[in-house]
Amino acid sequence: MTGETGKSDTWLLVSDIDDTLTGSRADLERLWHQLKNAKSHLKLALNSSRPAASVDQTLADYFPEGFEPDAIITGLGTEIRLDRFFLESWQSRFIDWPDEEVRKIVRKLGYDAHDDKFQTDGKASFAVPGKDGVDAILAALRDEGIPFRHIYSGTSDLDILAPGAGKDAAMRHLASHLGIPMERTIAAGDSGNDLALFEAAGKAIAVGNARQELLSTLPRHKTYLASAHHAAGVLEGLTVMGLLPQSAV
Repeated sequence: MTGETGKSDTWLLVSDIDDTLTGSRADLERLWHQLKNAKSHLKLALNSSRPAASVDQTLADYFPEGFEPDAIITGLGTEIRLDRFFLESWQSRFIDWPDEEVRKIVRKLGYDAHDDKFQTDGKASFAVPGKDGVDAILAALRDEGIPFRHIYSGTSDLDILAPGAGKDAAMRHLASHLGIPMERTIAAGDSGNDLALFEAAGKAIAVGNARQELLSTLPRHKTYLASAHHAAGVLEGLTVMGLLPQSAV
């Protein structure tokens, strides 16, 4: 579907996976049941920092049978899939970004890259415990003239991205492709690497188990702070926003 065929009354929920939707299979089943019934006005896109192959394994092992989102954004916004096919208008943007060179530079500074399955074109991920290490890496990349943006979350997760990548940028591209205005997008998440998503979306839901790194920086004027954890928190937020029936919670 393109922008010309999008419906102005349709909403797009863009949800993180790990610790946002995962955490309680029973609550995820309840959320999925409600989302299936709301497909006429509410589309679902998953948005994960992990690459496609890793996310697919989680969907197969953990999610309800028949679970089928409208889109999947992976690799911290470097991959978008619709109907199991990568969206070429997005993927082609990262072909020339020097992700291998970034990994070489960071390894020379003594920091380990995450496993290959967590790397993508447009994203290089590392374990870097401490802000001093992060600052040294960013300075080295700037000295080499490599364009990038970065996200540091948890206690050691450093992601170096192509400048046009990111969960937020991918959400904007997907919403435009589907013909859904940004004011009708909803972000759901639990950690610091969801912050850009929260800032870009029209509305947001922070699940009850959200980390302080997100809670201390999120845009409060448009974010619902759920009391329930994981998928139950997403369900709670969508119900309060009037996009799912009150009987859902």
